[in-house]
Amino acid sequence: MRSSLGSLSLSALLTSTVVSAGLNSAEGQEPLRPPIDPIKYRAACPDYKNYAMRQHPPYSTGPMELPFQRPSKYCRTFESPLVEKVIDDMNEKIIDKDLARLFENAFPNTLDTTVRWHVDGTAKHKTSKKYWDPAAWKGPQSFIVTGDINAEWLRDSTNQLQQYQLLAKKDKEIHQLILGAINTQAEYVIVSPYCNAFQPPPPSGLNPTFQGDGDTVHPYYEQSFVFECKYELDSLAAFLSLSNQFYNHTGSTDFVNARWLLALDTLLTVLSEQSQPTFNEKTGAYQGNTYKFQRQTNVGTETLGLSGIGNPLNGGTGLVRSAFRPSDDATILGFLIPANAMISVELKRTAEMLKKAGKKNIAQGVNKWGETIAKGVWDHGVVTHKKYGKVFAFEVDGYGSSIVMDDANLPSLLALPLLGFTDANNQIYKSTRKMILEKNGNPYYLTGKEFSGIGGPHVGLQNAWPMSVLVQAMTSDDDDEIMKCLSAVKNVSRNGLIHESVLVDLATGYTRSWFAWANSVFAQTVLDLAQRKPHLLFGEGAEAYTL
Repeated sequence: MRSSLGSLSLSALLTSTVVSAGLNSAEGQEPLRPPIDPIKYRAACPDYKNYAMRQHPPYSTGPMELPFQRPSKYCRTFESPLVEKVIDDMNEKIIDKDLARLFENAFPNTLDTTVRWHVDGTAKHKTSKKYWDPAAWKGPQSFIVTGDINAEWLRDSTNQLQQYQLLAKKDKEIHQLILGAINTQAEYVIVSPYCNAFQPPPPSGLNPTFQGDGDTVHPYYEQSFVFECKYELDSLAAFLSLSNQFYNHTGSTDFVNARWLLALDTLLTVLSEQSQPTFNEKTGAYQGNTYKFQRQTNVGTETLGLSGIGNPLNGGTGLVRSAFRPSDDATILGFLIPANAMISVELKRTAEMLKKAGKKNIAQGVNKWGETIAKGVWDHGVVTHKKYGKVFAFEVDGYGSSIVMDDANLPSLLALPLLGFTDANNQIYKSTRKMILEKNGNPYYLTGKEFSGIGGPHVGLQNAWPMSVLVQAMTSDDDDEIMKCLSAVKNVSRNGLIHESVLVDLATGYTRSWFAWANSVFAQTVLDLAQRKPHLLFGEGAEAYTL
């Protein structure tokens, strides 16, 4: 058993100091020292990136003795009593106490560590910088960083908040946090719709972080506003998804204001520009692309070929180009099927929401986009494999070429049922799933002595992503497969958190000690099983746990 001697947390130490400084409270005396000042305390909080690399007591009572990795309550960036109740419920109900500890650390990780700025809408901001529209930054705002990088990815932040959407109707603070996140994302999309990651909002007063990769990008972007400008179709889909999830769980359309509608219109403009072919369909003349990206790098996946344009794409497909994948790696063939599938679903969901909000004319156009892209996926994204039959390709170009693989990052082919694009029992999906979960079918299905799962070019050929194994569990109805997936992820999470990727031959080798997106996917998996298959977590005969 581990010993916690000599490992008192900062909060415990300060509490001890305050108590010892006063007389016994039973004697009616007050402590001699004033209460803890949260602002001064926060200045002493450790860097969570380093904190997450070390193990902290108390340890779980399971055989793995997993550490407790939540920061002191005074160091947490957002708190919710309802989140704490869910954690208490799971600690009580989950039989596997190591699994329960992982949930305890992972479920609140976004709230504990990544809410860098949140205002409820009553704050008055100082006047603007040169690119700041006076109409911008109204109402609640929330800046959610990805974890160890002080920037907000549209895709990551949407996924980081997903498990809290279930609580938004019951918890006013969570409601405002997510509403603020929608408003903040809308401002990002309005100003720089081709970009994927953003700096702190100007009114936050937080300093931007510059990575200095020497990127040459068109359209131009302001570096103090944008952290990175890789055009990823799934980022725009994530903005819609964040809004749609909020509406689905709360019934609220409070976010459908002039700024959100402008963001939607901006998004549709990008879809129009990025559905154009490389060559004019009538004359055959080269017509270029609105978006170009070149980076000074010796890593091929970090830039686009052909002077920042990428490989040619055909017209008449109904598909929309994505220059980069959700992994932030460059696409090879620009019609990325998982991203097209995701945005087709979110556009159709947005149309339904807009109808309820009284925006029927806008809804009609949005729905047409969704239907067109979905048809393009079925018409051009399904290919015939000599071993697996009809399957979804990962990328296509509209000329007949395709890339057959899957990547760990969401959206993925494996996640198509979770995205709402197709049913898990669809034969084409079933064949695709079989293909991408085998080494002979997917070059990025990586196996080793200690871990197996889908990886991707982003971190090389020896690292699989726990996220992909969790998606495998959520898209399975087989109890044995699900438990095998959960056990695999648990066994490579020895620091009590879910990593970006794990070395398949050495579980202690990992990338990113602090990656909030992966922790959120773990929490989402547990909550999914708690409702769908409660016996796997709570024991035979257990009732479903719903929020």
